[in-house]
Amino acid sequence: MGRTASLQLGSTSKLGLPRPYPVVNYGEKARLFRPIRCGPLERKGASKRLLLRGFGVKTLPSQSKLENATQVASRPLNIDEARRPTVRIIFAHGDQSLVERSVQELKRVGFAVDAHVVTDANQLVNHPRRQSFDIAVCQYGSGANGGDVCALATELPKDLPLILLVDNISKEDSANLMLRGAFDCVHTDAIGHLPVAVRRALNERSLRHERDRAERELRRLRAQYRALAGNLSYGICRCDLEGAFLDVNQALMKMLRYSSKEELLEINIAGNIFADPIKRAQLLGKSQDGAVDPVEAEWTRKDGSTIKVRLSAQEVLSEHGQMYAFEVIVEDVTKQRELEDHLRRLAASDPLTGLANYRHLIDSLDMEIRRSNRTGREFSLLLFDMDSLKQLNDSFGHMTGSQALCRTADALTLFCRDIDTAARFGGDEFALLLPETGREAAHSVARRISASIAEDNNGPRISVSVGIGVYPLDGENVESLVSAADAAMYAMKRQRKTENALR
Repeated sequence: MGRTASLQLGSTSKLGLPRPYPVVNYGEKARLFRPIRCGPLERKGASKRLLLRGFGVKTLPSQSKLENATQVASRPLNIDEARRPTVRIIFAHGDQSLVERSVQELKRVGFAVDAHVVTDANQLVNHPRRQSFDIAVCQYGSGANGGDVCALATELPKDLPLILLVDNISKEDSANLMLRGAFDCVHTDAIGHLPVAVRRALNERSLRHERDRAERELRRLRAQYRALAGNLSYGICRCDLEGAFLDVNQALMKMLRYSSKEELLEINIAGNIFADPIKRAQLLGKSQDGAVDPVEAEWTRKDGSTIKVRLSAQEVLSEHGQMYAFEVIVEDVTKQRELEDHLRRLAASDPLTGLANYRHLIDSLDMEIRRSNRTGREFSLLLFDMDSLKQLNDSFGHMTGSQALCRTADALTLFCRDIDTAARFGGDEFALLLPETGREAAHSVARRISASIAEDNNGPRISVSVGIGVYPLDGENVESLVSAADAAMYAMKRQRKTENALR
């Protein structure tokens, strides 16, 4: 049988080290072949050849030739050949010589640089044309900047990479700077690494722009799909730049109670929202405070009834990237808001009498104290306690006792102004807050309410004891004012018991 041979390139020795020469497996033996130099050919610049005796292997380039080819391939092309666009870089550095060296390094590897120089980071952040630059290169160091450059990085445009030129800092410090906003850190004694950092920053910036463009396109396609699918839960419409409807789905027609699409397209129900720059920015998630909350509005149906809707929108761009319409999602939140209002009223009112509860009363007292401090006008707090409610419950039952509580609440409501607050303080106690009311006027109101309760013939006879506290004469905070009124009320109750005992 004839022997077979195979050629292996890039093999390793028994010690695991790379071999620079090919190995030929001949039968069961491996032989190492070294290249034979061809003097005349080599002097003419021809490639070195590997002559493998007896196997007819064709010539291969030598290791040095391969390395030369790699260097040529990795060497940057001429600017005219590559036709690279100009890189706009702003330098924030106080050393002009270092800036010139940086520009020379960038030009040496083929960059076309349009450099602009400022002296420190503050000028960089406040530069009027900072949006027009591709890269920001800034000096880092407490002696040069007098502050933390990375703290200012948050004020730069998001798509402007910040490269720091640092001196004598560790790798850990460089990593911390990058975590705090810097894109990369280049040591000034290795300024030759700056082109690599610039190339990486430009590549990532380009990828980020491409990703943002793809995301915008994806959002547009999703919105179109939802509109075509005809969402039955949400109204979907497309509006022009003035807010006039261009197209609506069936759910929006049903929501606004229109029978035909043409009739709905004739009205401009959303025009006032898009005409307001603040609401339009909020609707598109572009408000200055960064709020992304949807806009809520009241729309009028065809039958004249109102509906509360929550709107969220996005821009529709043409093939050339120009905005020409908005796609709006409309959600009917009328029942949700009615339920929220109902729950809010329940949380602030007494379920039996319908008056304000203790929590609402305390909030009103605190608000009235602040207002009184601003205006310098006094106000009064009246506390009422029903007399002998326990005996009434024992004699007539708890249903009659509950009706007596409601009768007392009705009397308080009857003598209330719009600015007054009547509340059930707890159990058989009630309170009445009278803004801008002195002691004499408060006594007059207390007498009228007590007389009205005593003359009520809708059930068993009831009566109340009243205590009055005036702010700020009887107390300068909620606790002291309530305590003063409570003390006055129980003093009146004890006086009545004494009078009844003497009869």
